[in-house]
Amino acid sequence: MSQRVIAFILVLTGFLCIAFFAPDIAIKWQSKKQLFNSVDKIPHNRVGLLLGTSKYAKKGTLNLFYQYRIEAAIELYENKKIDFILISGDNGQVEYNEPRTIRDDLIAAGIPAEKIFLDYAGFRTWDSVIRAKKVFGETRLTVISQKFHNERAVFVGKRNQMQLIGYNAKDVPKHYGRKIMIREKLARIKLMLDLIFNKQPRYLGETIEIT
Repeated sequence: MSQRVIAFILVLTGFLCIAFFAPDIAIKWQSKKQLFNSVDKIPHNRVGLLLGTSKYAKKGTLNLFYQYRIEAAIELYENKKIDFILISGDNGQVEYNEPRTIRDDLIAAGIPAEKIFLDYAGFRTWDSVIRAKKVFGETRLTVISQKFHNERAVFVGKRNQMQLIGYNAKDVPKHYGRKIMIREKLARIKLMLDLIFNKQPRYLGETIEIT
């Protein structure tokens, strides 16, 4: 193997390592001061942005990511850390409606229906954050999800002139979320590409006031 080929392989390997690890480091670094684990320490924001996920895992069991996000949203509301909850999730198919399912569970837990707003076009975290600003007119929000997810959402907000903080829902066991964490690494790389190309949400639409 020639020295030129070896040099090319080394350069390519270095580039791939940077492309894989740099987004992760940047997102963690720039969001760490905006994340909270304690309901006592987190500041009040008028609106909490609850990021959706499916209620059930593939095997039909309750999705722990879902359960813990619901619990975190209820905790914030009951402790008067948020006044309204904006649920953003996927409703790309008639039979699959994340926002409505989450809303029903929040209402069953005692959250007043009039305090809940739905964003049916939150297909990705990028869309959820930007639509919160461009459709719902909110630039100061408390994002509600697991820590890794909040890191990315807060980072997106910073890059779009928004002031976001994150309330970290309980983490799932490591073995439970292994595939999710691999997807998260790839999502962070894609986020950087979205920033470079100024990606816009799939849908925007008329403005909605949360009040």
